[in-house]
Amino acid sequence: MLTNMQVPARHTHLTEAKQVKKSVIDESEQLQLAIKLINLGARLQLLASETTISRERLTKLYKEIKGISPPKGMLPFSTDWFLTWRPNIHSSIFLNIYKFLQENTEISGIEAITTAYGLYLEQVHTLEKTADYQKGDGPVLSLMRAWTLLRFVEHKLLKTEACSSCGGNFVVNTYDLNQNYLCNLCHVPSRAGKYQCTDKIKHAHAHALHD
Repeated sequence: MLTNMQVPARHTHLTEAKQVKKSVIDESEQLQLAIKLINLGARLQLLASETTISRERLTKLYKEIKGISPPKGMLPFSTDWFLTWRPNIHSSIFLNIYKFLQENTEISGIEAITTAYGLYLEQVHTLEKTADYQKGDGPVLSLMRAWTLLRFVEHKLLKTEACSSCGGNFVVNTYDLNQNYLCNLCHVPSRAGKYQCTDKIKHAHAHALHD
């Protein structure tokens, strides 16, 4: 009869083999995630935060994929950028998509972020096909900006508010007075210049900003 201290050798080897296999699978999944994030424009700060890979390996992986060293410098730390005209519209589109995924699917974490960002890019490409849309504008919101936006929302520095005119949900400063709020599509600032929206583009943006 085996005592509590005695474990069959075969059982021990099988357990170790399973642990090694799981470790290899986990590492492979982390590498695939890092590669996906790098291709979407992630910098080291995001990669280190959302994967378990060391910064040294992430730096080497980034160089291998991009052919250059990862950019240095601080991440955006001000909420102001997200409240300016065009960035606000694009940030609002992304955040509405992200919130929809959170409320209607089971995905979360970095998977929800990358999925929402992919859908945001698809939405931008759709808008680019709209008549009179400014050619070559491309996505305004980078993955790093999107990730930072969610951190600001998590810390209750930013939130969404419904426009009192079109009903779309837009990113606003949590501590601003947002009663009777008018969005940047319904109340386009004069400094928008060449980016003034036509009615068709306004309709396309507004459709993307409704829950």
